[in-house]
Amino acid sequence: MTTIAIASNSDGDVTGYTPENASRAPFLPLVRSMVRAYQAFVETSGRHLRDLGVTPSQFDVVATLGNTPGMTLGELSGRTLITKSALTGIIDRLERQGLVARCDKASDRRCVVARLTPAGEALFREVFPGHVDYMSRFFNRMSAEEQAECRRAFEKVEALFEADPGPVPGEE
Repeated sequence: MTTIAIASNSDGDVTGYTPENASRAPFLPLVRSMVRAYQAFVETSGRHLRDLGVTPSQFDVVATLGNTPGMTLGELSGRTLITKSALTGIIDRLERQGLVARCDKASDRRCVVARLTPAGEALFREVFPGHVDYMSRFFNRMSAEEQAECRRAFEKVEALFEADPGPVPGEE
C-alpha cells in the first residue's frame, strides 16, 4: 500500500494534504473510476432512452410509478434519482403530455399523489422492459456474484458519505 506523508501538528495529528501531495491522495483513482463508470452508464442509458422517446428523468418517474397505484411526491422523490426541486417540473411536463395525473390523497388532502394515466401505463409497458433488456446486455457481462460485489462496494462508499467524518483536519 502506498503511503503519502501529510502534514501533522506537534501531537502527530493529521492536519491535511498539502498542495504538493494532494494530487497523490490514494482515493483519487477510485473517484475517477466511479465517475467514469457513472458517466459511461448515463451516456449509454440516456442515448437508448432518447431513442425510445423519453428523457432519463421522465423514464425514472414513469418506471417508478409503473405497477403502482401512485405515490406522493415525497415518496416519489425518495425512490427516484431526481432531486426534489427538479421533480415538480418533470411531473408538470409529464402531466402536460397526458402521462401522469395528480390527485389529492384521500386520507390527507394536503398530499398530492402522482399516478400514471392510461397513456403513461402504456408508455411504461413499452419502454420499461425494452430498456431493461437493453441494459442487461451490458450488466450480463458480469456474474451475479460480481454484480453483488460491486453493489456492496458502492453501498459502502455511499455509507462513507452519509456518515459524519468529523472535523476537517486543521479546521477544528
